[in-house]
Amino acid sequence: MEVTDVRVRKISDEGKMKAIVSVTFDNEFVVHDIKIIEGQNGLFIAMPSRKIGEGDFRDIAHPINSETRAKLQEHIFAEYEKVKNKEE
Repeated sequence: MEVTDVRVRKISDEGKMKAIVSVTFDNEFVVHDIKIIEGQNGLFIAMPSRKIGEGDFRDIAHPINSETRAKLQEHIFAEYEKVKNKEE
């Protein structure tokens, strides 16, 4: 499965959430609401999730292994940097 499109839908300089992203796979399947978050150790992605209790969240869709997460994160960060640099 290949990432065929990454769309950065919203960028914010305020707060920890830096952007909201949609990713298309094989021009056939899209995942919306992936968040780019500024953490203590730099940027990371947070997959779309649903609240399941008092402050608890469960991912709706997510990579099964760390290699796939790293590959997805690489595509997302590359597009985020392009969009961010255009706005500056």
